[in-house]
Amino acid sequence: MAIAGDGQVTYGDTVMKADTNKIRWMLEKKVLVGFAGSTADAFALLERFEAKAKDYPGNITRAATELARDWRTDRILRRLEALMIVLNDEHTLLLTGQGDVVQPTDGIVGIGSGGQYAVSAARALVKHTDLSASEIARESLRIASEIDVYTNSNIIVEELPCRK
Repeated sequence: MAIAGDGQVTYGDTVMKADTNKIRWMLEKKVLVGFAGSTADAFALLERFEAKAKDYPGNITRAATELARDWRTDRILRRLEALMIVLNDEHTLLLTGQGDVVQPTDGIVGIGSGGQYAVSAARALVKHTDLSASEIARESLRIASEIDVYTNSNIIVEELPCRK
């Protein structure tokens, strides 16, 4: 399993930073989390997710569901504008502020302005190449960076061995 993040942070139509790391390891490198959206909001959600993951050890699906419930129902949290991808050795999850916790059928998910371009590229690469998960993540995000002006090619990839 692999997750890739570009380095671009924008404010409106201005690039504020080009080398941000949007991927974080959690729980002694057993869980990877990627984020998109407002950086401050994403960090607030990352902290809350880590707390939930500690409350439900070994069950990131439950931790994600609890965070999504709080995110949707809490008066302050529901104003946070970010998206998260959470991976462990058996699950890939997408979390949204609308209370969604989605496990994609094919394990491919993207967030942020270039996310759907990257998903399209990744699906094509999975079908028509023998590239590794890490190579597919990097190349699909590179392709997205050529299409989406809010995505850059300063790409960080982290890999996690899966159970399957």
